[in-house]
Amino acid sequence: MEVTQIDLENIGRFRSLRITLATHAKSGSNVTVFIGNNGAGKTSILKALATSLSWFVARLRSENAPGNPIPEEAILNGTPSAAISLTVRDKHEFHWTISKTRKGRVAAEHSSQLQGATSLADEYRRRLTENAASNLPLIAYYPVERSVLTASLKTREKYSFQQLDGYDKSLSKGVDFQRFFDWFREREDIEHEKRHPGTALKAMDSDPEKFAQLLDWTQNGAKRVDHIKQFDWEALNDEVKKIREVWGFLQRVEASAKDSQLQAVRAAIQNFMPGFSDLRVQREPQPHMTVQKNGETLDIAQLSQGEKSLMALVGDIARRLAMMNPGLENPLSGQGIVLIDEVDLHLHPQWARTIIERLTTTFPGCQFVLCTHSPLVISDSQGVLVYSLENGELIRLPSQYGQDANTVLLEAMDTGIRNADVARRLNDLLDLIQSRKLEQAHTMLAKLEEELPANHLELSKAKLLLHKEALRLAKN
Repeated sequence: MEVTQIDLENIGRFRSLRITLATHAKSGSNVTVFIGNNGAGKTSILKALATSLSWFVARLRSENAPGNPIPEEAILNGTPSAAISLTVRDKHEFHWTISKTRKGRVAAEHSSQLQGATSLADEYRRRLTENAASNLPLIAYYPVERSVLTASLKTREKYSFQQLDGYDKSLSKGVDFQRFFDWFREREDIEHEKRHPGTALKAMDSDPEKFAQLLDWTQNGAKRVDHIKQFDWEALNDEVKKIREVWGFLQRVEASAKDSQLQAVRAAIQNFMPGFSDLRVQREPQPHMTVQKNGETLDIAQLSQGEKSLMALVGDIARRLAMMNPGLENPLSGQGIVLIDEVDLHLHPQWARTIIERLTTTFPGCQFVLCTHSPLVISDSQGVLVYSLENGELIRLPSQYGQDANTVLLEAMDTGIRNADVARRLNDLLDLIQSRKLEQAHTMLAKLEEELPANHLELSKAKLLLHKEALRLAKN
C-alpha cells in the first residue's frame, strides 16, 4: 500500500497544490523528502496526509467510522472551505476526498467523497475475516513533539495489544512510550513463561525419541568419562557429535520460547543503532527499561536526547509492524506509510547522514514521507525524491546524492555556508589583495585573525595570497 498523489485545496499556505510521492512501483524509491524554511508548509503537508489517511484507518477498524476532520485553522485565510484528495495504490487504485467548510459559510466548491477510503478498508476487513493472521499496513505520523521518552513505573491503565491496536494513536500522538513500555513488559512476561523449565520439557517431549536418546546420554556419563580417560578417540568423537546435537536441540527450544514481536523490536534497534542491543525491562529494584550500549548496561534515562528520540521512534515503528503483521516471518518487512516531521531532530550529523538508509533497510516495506532542515539527510541517499517549498510553491529538485553539504546549503536550501558578515569581510579582504592595497589588507587580516579560529581555512588562504602578493611587489 502506497500513497501515489495528494492534492491540497486551500490548505495552509497552498491555494492549489498537487504532489506526486515516491513509490517503488514508479521510481524504485519509497522516500519523499520536503525541505524549506520555517513556515514554508512542510508540516502542513504531513498533517494533511495524516488527516486523510485517518479515514482509511477509522473505516478499517469500524465500518463507516469517521476519521479526523480538517481543522478550521488549517483552511487558507480568506477562503470559505478546503479539501484534501488522496490517491492510494494497493493492487488497485483508490481515491478519496475530505473537505471542511468554515463555520457560518456555505461550501459550493468542495465536498467530501469517501467511497475510496471505504472500499480500501472493506478490502482489508474482508482479508481479516477470511484469515485472522492477515497482515495490515502500518499508518503512522510522528510530529516534532515525538521525543518524550518517559513511562510510569506502574501501568496506569489497561491496554489491549491485539492486531488492530497497532493503529492506536498512530496518527495523533506518534511515540507513546508509556504504551510501548507496557507492551514490551507484557510480551516479556509471556516470553519468560515460555522459558519456564516445565515448558521447555514439554517442548522436548514433543520429540519423545530424541528426548529419550538425550536422557540416556546424560544418565550414562560415568561410562563415557571412562572411555575418554582411555583415549578412546572414536568414543570421544561420538561425544563431540552428541554434545553438538544436544546444543542444537536446546537452541531450538530456546528459539521457540523467544517472542517474535520482541525479537523484531530488538532487531530493529540493533540494526538502527550500532552498539545497542538487549533491550529489556528490569523488574528490580523497580520496573525500568535497560539497554546494552557497547557492552555496558544502561537505564534508558541515562541515554542522550538524540539516542532516546531515535530509540523511541524506531521502537514504535517496529512494535506496530510486529503487532500488525503476525503472518510474516520478519514483521519488519511489513508494508506501511510513515510520516516523520524533522527526521533529523536531535541527531548528530553522523546519524543524520545515514538516517534514510537505516530507515529503508530496517523497514524495507514502508513508504516514508519526511521533512528535514539538514543538507546531510538528502545528500547521502540515492533515489530520494526531494521537494523544496518556497512561498507556497513546490519545486522538485534534482538528485542531491553525493553533493557536499555546502553545495546543498547554497543551491538547494538557499543558505550561506558561513556567517554572512564574515563572508562579506573575507570577500572584501580578497578584493583589497587583488587591488594590491596591501596595507589595508594587512589591517583587515589582523582584525579577522583576532576573531576567527587560527585554523580557519579561508583566512589561511587569504593570508597566503597576501604573502605571495607582497613578495611579488618587493621583487618588482
